[in-house]
Amino acid sequence: MIPILIDKQDTVEIIRDQIGAILAVEAANQKALAETAGKDASQWTFRTYIERSNPVAEFLDATEPQPPVINVTLESVRYDMSRSTIVGEFIGANATFHIDCFGHGMASDDPSELGHVAGDKMSAFEAQRAARFVRNVFCSGHYTYLEMRGTVHRRWIDTLTLMVPPPEGRELQQVVVARLAMTVDFNEYAPQHEGEPLELVRATVKRKETGEVYFVGDYQ
Repeated sequence: MIPILIDKQDTVEIIRDQIGAILAVEAANQKALAETAGKDASQWTFRTYIERSNPVAEFLDATEPQPPVINVTLESVRYDMSRSTIVGEFIGANATFHIDCFGHGMASDDPSELGHVAGDKMSAFEAQRAARFVRNVFCSGHYTYLEMRGTVHRRWIDTLTLMVPPPEGRELQQVVVARLAMTVDFNEYAPQHEGEPLELVRATVKRKETGEVYFVGDYQ
């Protein structure tokens, strides 16, 4: 039996939370920089969540356009035996995280668009705006190791896919999601049994034919 209580988080869970924390911190930082520069800070306003099953609920019954919602989820983990120790102390792992950027748009008047902007167009623009923010954050050299150097070996944005989420029990219009898939290589760990220090080795050698003791040795 394992004599240690398993009450830790796996590294992959910590990385998932770290991705969400980085996005929240950088969104606040970019908003402050925009305000200092005299720009419209609402263009750097995002709401960040982790493992939400229905983040589009934020847009239900909205009477005005809402800031994009970013939701970080763990999609899959692959454990690489060739990069691991056999007892599981260090396990080479590769995980894919989905960073979903939900954009909400509503039809509006705009003289530059001949008097009207379609809501579905604005929702696509909003989703892409959030995805642009995410991609630029994680493609920055500052986050090469997600601030977990020594545990995280590499991160990479694999794909960007746009789609319209299905309605969840009621009609939900003008929402588009931009999904970024990010791969992270890292070390995973497991609790190991710690043996007692070896104090004495006793060796006894007998003759095969007679069973006579030929040699006895004690080694500290």
